Amino acid sequence: MTHQAWKTVIITEKLLVDRVAEIIEANGGTGYTYVSAGGKGSRGKRATTDRAAVVDGLSNVKIEVITPDHASAEAIAEAVAAQFFENFSGITYLEPVEILRQHKFVPA
Repeated sequence: MTHQAWKTVIITEKLLVDRVAEIIEANGGTGYTYVSAGGKGSRGKRATTDRAAVVDGLSNVKIEVITPDHASAEAIAEAVAAQFFENFSGITYLEPVEILRQHKFVPA
């Protein structure tokens, strides 16, 4: 049986992962996943590559976090945008998702 939850997606610079993780945990996230990302936006084009970037922290990542409710998802997205997106590249969006093992996404 599946349960309704929310996924917050944050695409930003890799050097922010640890700071974004702190925001996720402070707002009810129990974990997150991040992967290398590339694309084009208002701050130019960033390609993904298997080679190490000249400055690895400037490469992009996509961070995904699942929360049991919309309020937590929105709080994460708003906090990340407010703290970082004035000075760093980034975008965030929310998606409703269906999950199994609902207990994995509820803070202890």
